[in-house]
Parts: sequence; C-alpha cells; structure tokens
Amino acid sequence: MSNNSIPVLAFVGLSKTGKTSLIESLIPIFCSKGIRVAVIKHHHLGFDIDIPGKDTHRFKQAGAQTVIISSPDKIAVIKDSFVEPEVEDIISRYVTETDIVIIEGYKKAKLPKIEVYINREDQPPLCLDDENLLAIVTDLPFSAHVPVFSRDDKEGISEFIFSHFTLRPSG
Repeated sequence: MSNNSIPVLAFVGLSKTGKTSLIESLIPIFCSKGIRVAVIKHHHLGFDIDIPGKDTHRFKQAGAQTVIISSPDKIAVIKDSFVEPEVEDIISRYVTETDIVIIEGYKKAKLPKIEVYINREDQPPLCLDDENLLAIVTDLPFSAHVPVFSRDDKEGISEFIFSHFTLRPSG
C-alpha cells in the first residue's frame, strides 16, 4: 500500500478530553481485525524521548542532527526539526506497512477528523464547522450534522471508521 493511499484519521479536541485513551482503546480492535495501525502524536510544546547518559543521547549532545537506533524488532529516529513538519511529510517519510494512520492532534490540518468533546464553560466543539469533521465522541447529549458517539461505544466508533475508510487488512 503506497503512502498516498493510506487512510489518515485525526482525533482532535482540547487537552484532557480523552483522545489518547480513546485511540489506545481502538488500536486493539483494529489489530484484532488484522489492521496495521500507525499513530502520530502532535505535541505543540516540544518533547524529548532520549535518555541522558545513553549512547543515542550522547551522540545528540555531541552535535549529531539525526540519531537512529535499531534492534531486531524496533527502530527509532531522533531528528532535529528546524521547522514544524507537515503531517503529510511525516507520513511520507516514516509510515510504511500500515493500513491506517491515526493522528492525535493537528486539528487545523485538512484531514478527516473525529472530535473528542467535553463541555468546558459552554465552549462548543472546536471543529463543528470543519468540513473534514466526520464524527463527534462525547458523553453529553449532543446533536450535530455528523454522527455522535458515546466515548464508551468503542465498537460503534471502530465500525464507523472501518465503514468510512473501507478498511481491509493488506498484510
């Protein structure tokens, strides 16, 4: 499956709305049906995953722009980015052997998205007017122009995603 034909779905919403937990609960459902999942997490503040004192950290501290660590079962790339990469560039460079890319964040990207919504001080959903909004996940009574799912309805949400993207195992 080429990168440009891999379905991409973003889960968006304010911080602490349960996006990570929802994605985490959907991954095993996809995997049980033979769907290979890639996940991209957007973090607007920056992050560090390297461990001080380890070889890869030492290489970065010495000035390497890119450090790659590999083992028989994993590979990780630690690369300086001087401008925030577009999600499409990340997918084309790093995502292979995958049936769907699930993204947490990138709410402004022109991607199909599901918003995880909780009411905070009567704030409406972030993406209600976004033409790429496919559904809303909330525990509030809510009516919208897109399907609305309870956050506990993991099977319903996964079936909606399978149907929308016509997902089939490719491996």
